[in-house]
Amino acid sequence: MTQPPTLTTRASGVLLHPTSLPGPYGVGDLGPEARAFVDFLAEGAQRWWQMLPVVPIGPGYSPYASPSAFAGNPQILSLEEVATTGLLAKRDIRAPRGLAASRAQFDAAWAFKEPLLRRAFEQFEGDSGSRDRKSFDEFRGAAEAWLPDYALFEALKTMHGGRPWNEWERSLRLREPGALSRAREAHEGEVRFHEFLQFLFDRQWRALRARANGKGVGLIGDLPIFVARDSADVWANTSVFELDGEGMPLRVAGVPPDYFSATGQLWGNPLYRWEVLRRRGYDWWVLRLRGTYSRFDAVRIDHFIGFSRFYAIPAGEKTAVNGKYEPGPGADFFEKVLAALGPVALIAEDLGSMTPGVRTLRDQFGFPGMRVLQFAFSPDGDSPTYLPHNHVRRAVVYTGTHDNDTTVGWFRARNQGRTKAAREAAKREREFCLRYAASDGKEIHWDLIRLAMGSVADTAVFPMQDLLGLGTDARMNLPGSPAGNWSWRLTAGQASPRVAKRLAELTRTYGRA
Repeated sequence: MTQPPTLTTRASGVLLHPTSLPGPYGVGDLGPEARAFVDFLAEGAQRWWQMLPVVPIGPGYSPYASPSAFAGNPQILSLEEVATTGLLAKRDIRAPRGLAASRAQFDAAWAFKEPLLRRAFEQFEGDSGSRDRKSFDEFRGAAEAWLPDYALFEALKTMHGGRPWNEWERSLRLREPGALSRAREAHEGEVRFHEFLQFLFDRQWRALRARANGKGVGLIGDLPIFVARDSADVWANTSVFELDGEGMPLRVAGVPPDYFSATGQLWGNPLYRWEVLRRRGYDWWVLRLRGTYSRFDAVRIDHFIGFSRFYAIPAGEKTAVNGKYEPGPGADFFEKVLAALGPVALIAEDLGSMTPGVRTLRDQFGFPGMRVLQFAFSPDGDSPTYLPHNHVRRAVVYTGTHDNDTTVGWFRARNQGRTKAAREAAKREREFCLRYAASDGKEIHWDLIRLAMGSVADTAVFPMQDLLGLGTDARMNLPGSPAGNWSWRLTAGQASPRVAKRLAELTRTYGRA
């Protein structure tokens, strides 16, 4: 059996979130199309499949505002896989034609899937002799550190009409033991349903990962540093977050004003009580990371900078102007976490306001940072860092990320600008890119992929949109935009043998196969 790579292996991979896979059910899932994508990667000589967080989605369908840092997203459960267990009939899972669209339809997909998954749960509960009952109980036992709170949280959210937990009655908001016990008893069936969904997710995920690893493909996950305020994580662990006695945030996360925003970015996530976590050996973080590495071969930590210093904004502020930087947990965090977990493959998302302290922290533990080629050609001060001739081996080079425009969209935008000065700067950036890549611009996506392939960086990753040469319409996320994100999907046949062959030839040329 071929083994998946490490981050010190010279290799390359593709960034594609499972919801972006094609299929008949409104969003991509862990079924046949996911297996087919693994085969596409193997045919293209790729060793990595990178994804966004696979946790349940939050407001705006964002995987970065999840109600749980531990649970799997039930929307990407494969109905075909459930049917193979006998819990659903094949005739039950015939999806309406309207769901097989080129954009994710999260609400419509869940409206179709949820009743079927409830039917599967009823079948499962009624089969007292099911061999899977033992597996279900074993899964519940293995996940007891987070599953009971998450499942109860989801049941109570339903009971409260979706209202955030800080608006529940006080006894539940403050987790009085008697109130929790009565709620578990009153909503036992709903709690078990959510546990059942996580059991299905775990089983389907393990099967997909085994298929990928068996073909030499490793999975790269994504872990946001902060968690959502309205989440089971904050509700069940109030002592490790900056909250008042009623569960309301005292300070929240964000970033200060900069070139891109005169008022900064007000993210709104509650901040950690790092001193409390330090005294506890960062136990909640150890548990979170252990769960993440049970699914992935490597993990990118989003906003790694926050471990060096974080920006704290008083709760109630309308903008991020009045915040201030404070020191993060630093090296002590990684020393204790790595002592508990052992060696792990971790990518530091070190984009943004880099300081000597961030670089020192990253390098002290040998974590590879990120080099994004779309940042390489502007006249900004940090741009030379991203040029391939300045790369280092301990790095992951990307043509772009989920937060960037596609390479084609980015390149075409170099002809635009609101002011004459902006248009002139963009023109110079575009000309430099063409000159550096020895490109005529007709296939700028492949030209930047080739630059990334030729980099000395051990790992190179390309968004699937760049392999296909898609424009701005295929962009995954526009930071700061509350709607219209996360919905791009592949269409059937786009991940074609022709694309795989071209990718494999380039991969072998640059020694990444």
